[in-house]
Amino acid sequence: MSEAKTTQDSGDAQDPTPETPPAAQKPAKNAETNAETNAETKGETKGETKGERKGEAKAAQKPASASSSGVGLRLLLAIALGLFIGRTACVPDAPADTAGGQDTMTPAAASVWTCSMHPQIRQDGPGSCPICGMDLIPVAQEDEGDIDPNALRMSENAMALANILTVPVARREVSHEVRMVGKVAFDETRLSYITAWVESRLDRMFVDYTGVSVRKGDHMAEVYSPDLIATQQELLAAVAAESQLNGNGSGEGVLAVVERQAGSVRAARDRLRLWGLQPEQIEAIVEGGVVQEHVTINSPVSGVVIHKNALQGDQVGTGTRIYTIADLSKLWIQLNAYESDLAWLHYGQRVTFTTEAWPGEVMEARISFIDPVLDDQTRTIMVRLNVDNSDGRLKPDMFVHAVIEAPMTASGQLLDAELAGLYMCPMHPEVVSGEEGACEVCGMDLVKAEELGFRVAEAAELPLVIPATAPLITGTRAVVYVRVTGVEKPTFVGRQIRLGAKAGDWYVVAEGLSEGEEVVVSGAFKIDSELQIRAKPSMMNPDGGGPAPGHTHGGMTPPGGDAGNGASAHSGHEEAMAGEPLTAPAEFASALDGLLPSYLALQEALAADDLAAAQRSTGALVEAFGAVGMAGLDEVAHTYWMGARAPLARALNAMADGDDLGEIRAPFGEASELLVSLFEAFDLGGEASLGVFFCPMALGDGAFWMATGDEVLNPYYGDQMLNCGDRLRAVGEER
Repeated sequence: MSEAKTTQDSGDAQDPTPETPPAAQKPAKNAETNAETNAETKGETKGETKGERKGEAKAAQKPASASSSGVGLRLLLAIALGLFIGRTACVPDAPADTAGGQDTMTPAAASVWTCSMHPQIRQDGPGSCPICGMDLIPVAQEDEGDIDPNALRMSENAMALANILTVPVARREVSHEVRMVGKVAFDETRLSYITAWVESRLDRMFVDYTGVSVRKGDHMAEVYSPDLIATQQELLAAVAAESQLNGNGSGEGVLAVVERQAGSVRAARDRLRLWGLQPEQIEAIVEGGVVQEHVTINSPVSGVVIHKNALQGDQVGTGTRIYTIADLSKLWIQLNAYESDLAWLHYGQRVTFTTEAWPGEVMEARISFIDPVLDDQTRTIMVRLNVDNSDGRLKPDMFVHAVIEAPMTASGQLLDAELAGLYMCPMHPEVVSGEEGACEVCGMDLVKAEELGFRVAEAAELPLVIPATAPLITGTRAVVYVRVTGVEKPTFVGRQIRLGAKAGDWYVVAEGLSEGEEVVVSGAFKIDSELQIRAKPSMMNPDGGGPAPGHTHGGMTPPGGDAGNGASAHSGHEEAMAGEPLTAPAEFASALDGLLPSYLALQEALAADDLAAAQRSTGALVEAFGAVGMAGLDEVAHTYWMGARAPLARALNAMADGDDLGEIRAPFGEASELLVSLFEAFDLGGEASLGVFFCPMALGDGAFWMATGDEVLNPYYGDQMLNCGDRLRAVGEER
């Protein structure tokens, strides 16, 4: 008896009040476990055990010990199962001393039972879910006092187990990294042209190939021109007559003639000057007193001959271009910026860039010009930098990779402490001075940098930001979980906010949060999942009271079918498919069917979270879409195609503009739905291996996509929820 008593006491000491979730216990087994535990607690080793009822008194001690071990094993298994289904995160702390070592909440105490996958199911007792067949679990009942009924309260231990972390909303200086690519280009303001100023023949070209560096005054070509010869003769004759008249006295009539002759000399000189002869060349003609049959054309600037526009022996007319010369001491860098980056770009902004020719060497410049017109082919904006190239290392058409770290104020003004109180040229941002004056390049008056949008922000002007891991974004909505203050236990409530631009690892908060509030940055999905299970408002179900919109299993009808929240999503398609498939010429059908390979490649890239592959596939899809014409379509088919073409083009362009997977996935949903509609309307892609899939959680109200095979590879969540969704049917299959 003493040995049996020792075993029993040891079992009681090792059996504290467990925090086992009710969902981990089966009713029948609970009853048996409680009965055995009560028997051991009362010390009834000679009582109504099975061994004593059979007269096996000596063997009664072993079952009692075995029963104590079995109870412990079952409790451990129950705890593990409870942790697995995630209910531990929301079970309140158990009191330190619970009478009889019983759970604070048993299945017998639960008044409502639900399904963890379908929280709209509510029953008064245990059983199976009528939708998916899973065992129902008891809904945790706790006194939540006067807290928000939509809030979630948990214990400190549960918060630690769920790894829920919060940070305060704060104002801080944030910067967004903008990466661009581009090329080195000639500075258009430093291009010069040598042209023929008079009708002439190129008898000799001293610079006879491109790439030659020339200095100002270097001889470039010799020309023969009858007009130049005639004008030289006029000049020499006028000079000789003037000299003769000057020696014939000083009478009034003589002086008048001398004055007229001097005018003739000036006119001949001016004509030669305007035809391109330098003053020293004209003086050489006068001093020599001999007409030069060939006149030399000299370079008016220093630079590099980048183009030879004429050949030796050519007859050229007035204005004909002979050489193009570029001054390479100053160059432009022309970068391509996406529309989404425009908010972070500003005149005068500092830019760092590298070239493949000089790897590892970082160069700097400032933005001198932002093109006011978008390129409708590339969907980009040209951004220009002015670069000093005195050392000649940069060559036109070199590729460059540029990076901008763009710090901004809450109002969007650019922060640059280096320019505070300085003066800058509105045309040449590289010209900066500490005092007022004129630009050394263009002569414009310098203005204060603050007038051009530069400033050093005060603390109150800094943007209100939260970490990028805080918001749960559903495409059109952003939800954060805020910790409620003034309550004893950790309590969290969801709040819809409006986000501004994303700056690196931060989001600017445009509306919905105040400075100092604490938001969840780790574990928000766990809180959201628990709220969904409790049928409270959550990210995917803002109204609460049921499952996420469109969440279906088995044979339930998804949005776009005969029932559900999105029943009208395919109304146009249903009308088009009420009769026979639309007819289309073979060329149109082939071109439309040609979208499929690029689309499937894009779907696989999104499912694999491969941004580079997704961008390549998007480009290929846009190109294939451009090849779809409409020649030969009848009126009905033409009307249907035109109704889908414009929104499909918008969706494809939005995907092409996407810089990250999220920006590609949002329009991918609209494009997928339109393509499903088109393929089924024109009876394309109907092979059994091509199916229509649906994810009820994607993009807020659920989203479709097409893929081959039966395996669910979700393109909207990738590795995060790769297998979320269902294969509804084959393309073209009757619903």
